[in-house]
Amino acid sequence: MKLGAFSVSLNVKDLGVSRQFYENMGFKVFGGGMDKKYLIMKNENALIGLFQGMFTGNVLTFNPGWDDKAKNFDPFDDVRAIQQHLRGKGIKLTAEADDKTSGPAFIMLADPDGNVILVDQHR
Repeated sequence: MKLGAFSVSLNVKDLGVSRQFYENMGFKVFGGGMDKKYLIMKNENALIGLFQGMFTGNVLTFNPGWDDKAKNFDPFDDVRAIQQHLRGKGIKLTAEADDKTSGPAFIMLADPDGNVILVDQHR
């Protein structure tokens, strides 16, 4: 199963303060925007998302069909195929993609310790 690019999405209190902190660690803004209340930041192959007021807690994020530079790659496993695989393994999903659609969609689940996992397909 190919999950695509991996990043950690962090719920931050102050986007500006968090941006400065991660820039001091060598990360550079790669996507998003201050006006959008989120930034995607990159340091070599490491990706983090900083999100102010969008969700609670932190989220492990996978993007099927994208590499670590947000570039499309083929072939990739569609989020609906990943969903079907996880269901077949008895894993409960907390948000599901519509099996009758194609293109962008997402699923969510939690690991045994309650860590939220987002599989977010953008194409």
